[in-house]
Amino acid sequence: MAAGSAIQIPSRLPLLLTHEGVLLPGSTMRTSVDSPRNMQLVRSRLLKGTSLRSTIIGVIPNTSDPTSDCDDLPSLHRIGTAALAVQVVGSNWPKPHYTLLVTGLCRFQILQLLKEKPYPVAEVEQLDRLEQFTNQHKSEEELGELSEQFYKYAVQLVEMLDMSVPAVAKLRRLLDNLPREALPDILTSIIRTSNQEKLQILDAVRLEERFKMTIPLLVRQIEGLKLLQKTRKPKQDDDKRVVAIRPNRRISHIPSTAEDDDEEEDHDDVVMLEKKIRTSSMSEQALKVCLKEIKRLKKMPQSMPEYALTRNYLELMVDLPWNKSTKDRLEIRAARILLDNDHYAMEKLKKRVLEYLAVRQLKNNLKGPILCFVGPPGVGKTSVGRSIAKTLGREFHRIALGGVCDQSDIRGHRRTYVGSMPGRIINGLKTVGVNNPVFLLDEVDKLGKSLQGDPAAALLEVLDPEQNHSFTDHYLNVAFDLSQVLFIATANTTATIPPALLDRMEIIQVPGYTQEEKIEIAHRHLIPKQLEQHGLTPQQIQIPQVTTLDIITRYTREAGVRSLDRKLGAICRAVAVKVAEGQHKETKPDRAEVSEGEDCKEHITEDAKTESISDTADLALPPEMPILIDFHALKDILGPPMYEMEVSERLSQPGVAIGLAWTPLGGEIMFVEASRMDGEGQLTLTGQLGDVMKESAHLAISWLRSNAKRYQLTNASGSFDLLDNTDIHLHFPAGAVTKDGPSAGVTIVTCLASLFSGRLVCSDVAMTGEITLRGLVLPVGGIKDKVLAAHRAGLKRIIIPRRNEKDLEEIAVNIRQDLTFVMASCLDEVLNAAFDGGFAVKPRVEHLNSKL
Repeated sequence: MAAGSAIQIPSRLPLLLTHEGVLLPGSTMRTSVDSPRNMQLVRSRLLKGTSLRSTIIGVIPNTSDPTSDCDDLPSLHRIGTAALAVQVVGSNWPKPHYTLLVTGLCRFQILQLLKEKPYPVAEVEQLDRLEQFTNQHKSEEELGELSEQFYKYAVQLVEMLDMSVPAVAKLRRLLDNLPREALPDILTSIIRTSNQEKLQILDAVRLEERFKMTIPLLVRQIEGLKLLQKTRKPKQDDDKRVVAIRPNRRISHIPSTAEDDDEEEDHDDVVMLEKKIRTSSMSEQALKVCLKEIKRLKKMPQSMPEYALTRNYLELMVDLPWNKSTKDRLEIRAARILLDNDHYAMEKLKKRVLEYLAVRQLKNNLKGPILCFVGPPGVGKTSVGRSIAKTLGREFHRIALGGVCDQSDIRGHRRTYVGSMPGRIINGLKTVGVNNPVFLLDEVDKLGKSLQGDPAAALLEVLDPEQNHSFTDHYLNVAFDLSQVLFIATANTTATIPPALLDRMEIIQVPGYTQEEKIEIAHRHLIPKQLEQHGLTPQQIQIPQVTTLDIITRYTREAGVRSLDRKLGAICRAVAVKVAEGQHKETKPDRAEVSEGEDCKEHITEDAKTESISDTADLALPPEMPILIDFHALKDILGPPMYEMEVSERLSQPGVAIGLAWTPLGGEIMFVEASRMDGEGQLTLTGQLGDVMKESAHLAISWLRSNAKRYQLTNASGSFDLLDNTDIHLHFPAGAVTKDGPSAGVTIVTCLASLFSGRLVCSDVAMTGEITLRGLVLPVGGIKDKVLAAHRAGLKRIIIPRRNEKDLEEIAVNIRQDLTFVMASCLDEVLNAAFDGGFAVKPRVEHLNSKL
């Protein structure tokens, strides 16, 4: 096109009615279209048009399109802006609408409205020239001093801003390259102005008038910037800020002061964040990543979702304890005293902690051990972990892994996901603020597995001393050193822990407590704790050791002390009621004489012991202090005993024997019952038995059938074939509990031998051991827990495999003195020990056959 040739808009333009903002020539605006006529304009003209002319529309400001086609058009604003539709985006949520991106071309004046439906079309007259300006000097001469004054203010405004921002630098170049007559409209659309002021600029058709109206707006913006620069604090490398510029496409008008303050505060936070990153002691790799991210953050608009994600990531990196640690307390004598005060028994655990302290005294850079406490619930695995942290002087953090089935809980989520966050390990380090805490991984045997991965596999890197010095969380994406963390895992059983994970941990068995240990724990720790929780004092309640023993043996049957703690709490609540009622009665005027004898305290007499602690007759007088808890009081508070010694009653007929079983809750005694009846030689097994236990039953009956003549065992008809016309039923009581394992073999043999011989098994004997077809007794596990269970049940003799004799060293001396252990290497020894007078074997008679 030749220089100076004019560009004409069509004489007939479809009109887009808008009231959201004012579009000026040379600026761009995004507007929403949802009214009927405007929607029809977009569908018929913009979406179906195929030529450039079809994208040119007339934008009429300050005019609302009626919500219905039936309504008449309102009076239209006289001056509009011819615009080029650059983009059309449609959506159906929350209702059908279009979003238009339009760029202003020039002003026009409506001469005549030609039609109103389906969308308004008008005959227009172009008011501004659209030319290719090439002779800039000629334009300057025509505009004169007014143009120069406007240009001076525009340059002054832009130079007050931060030229390092790309948008500001581009605006500075536009001031020199664009024709002066186009600048008033462009700058008015950029600086902060109201819709009414923009409407006045749009209506200013004469260029001179337009300059005169725009110059005061520039001056006002410059004065506002000067005032803001005076009030804010000077900062290094922060002399200029983008506070007046806003994107051309923004329509909403936020008050200047509030937005300026928000931007300034946010910028201050970013500067402080960068300072923290540079002064932190993070690794070189992490520092490099953080500096790269802070550089991206500075260039990123705050409205972007990634801005908040990046900022949260950088704040986490700053908060992590890269080199911050606590100093260990390495005094072994003080540590031993502290552990003994916090926990009774648990010698293995205490020994291992003291060993770690001793080695730390000799070597400073010792890696943290990976310990795993395995034992039944309630024995203090979690609390001893907290005591270890207290002994070492370290921070303590507990991570509950029960039911966790997503590997992202351990390793974190990648930052590409919405709502991503670091794993529990990194979160725990951020919480404690040091890099050498004690981490307790609670219930590691109850980890789940799902489509989101296997968290047990994710723990392999965490719990491997050779790998965790460079643990990489998916969220951080940089290595973090976990080698100084002391990891302690707890589990009820090792059966559900994957072998690879189990191999990385040092297993320390925590068996159940003996009765004597429970009594000591109750009087050293549980009773004082319950008294404090219920507001009682030792002068108000006394619980003798005999009463504690009754609670342990007759109201609880567990390896730990949780049920015992709950029973003691129930007793304290009952006593608290009596004490509160007594104090209430003492405060009454007619009972004033009772308070005179308050200091006189004595134990209740034997006659008072027979009366119920909750007897309504006693409510007339306040109780005597201290209240002594005896067997009768226990029965009133806790009800009748839950457990009775039923061993002798259960062994009153042949075909019953007592076995010993191990469960994650500790050891248990297990009765095995057998009966025979006429039948077809079938063996029936009940009691929810596993495959291993079923095989043990078949082994037992096969061994007895092969040795029936030797032991003179016959069926009901006197035949040595035990299954000849005879059915055998083996039952393991507590049928709702699943049972499995090989250790019931000797018990099943003894039970069946008692059934077929008609002899009773000794009522004070329990046994455990695996059997073979040759009659050998093989070793089993869980000996200590099984022995403790037999001791709790009042049994006196225990038959165990000879190869398990070494396991008796772990049992307390006082328990070994109460029990008699029979070591058996074959089933002959088991049967001889299980029956009074032994189990006779018929001697073999040598028959001589004549060769004559």
